[in-house]
Amino acid sequence: MSTTRPYPPGDRGHEPSGASGMPGAAGEGAPAGAATASVTGAGAPSAPPSGSDGGGAGPGRGRQLRRLELQGASGVVPLARDFTRQALYDWGWLPAASADQRAAAEDVLLVVSELVTNACLHAEGPDELALACDNKVIRLEVTDGGTGQPAPRTPHRAGRPGGHGMFIVQRLCLDWGVVRAQGRPGKTVWAELGAPA
Repeated sequence: MSTTRPYPPGDRGHEPSGASGMPGAAGEGAPAGAATASVTGAGAPSAPPSGSDGGGAGPGRGRQLRRLELQGASGVVPLARDFTRQALYDWGWLPAASADQRAAAEDVLLVVSELVTNACLHAEGPDELALACDNKVIRLEVTDGGTGQPAPRTPHRAGRPGGHGMFIVQRLCLDWGVVRAQGRPGKTVWAELGAPA
């Protein structure tokens, strides 16, 4: 697993499948302190969770994309988890039909929590959460204005409090990395997880 890539989010090189990334920044110009959501893709309208699969990201659905503006918002970790949970319902990951599917959805929620928490602790808070899902991969991106370089703590000491966030991300994800913004301070920390079988 890599911790950085020499190309921006969404440019997966020669890989023909997977989430195709998220260009641009939604919510630009939104007032500070306001959390706003933007939804694009085949399943754009958001509906409350129900007993059905919510019209998941099946073969005919294409890539699903959602963005949540977090800059200046309070309670960003639960806000990001709730936003992600709703997307998982809408994309058919929840309600889970099996223990493996439930575990996959919980992994996504845990990684979102860790990435947003890291931005809170080390980068003065996240600016945006972006989610993209296709038939095989869900991609999570947290953008912040920080200059630090996230990395798993080495050596990892499981018995000590704190310092586990990026270790958890590294263990649960297919891949993850950091892309620096060009022409402005900040970065995007991204992670990709496999869709449930």
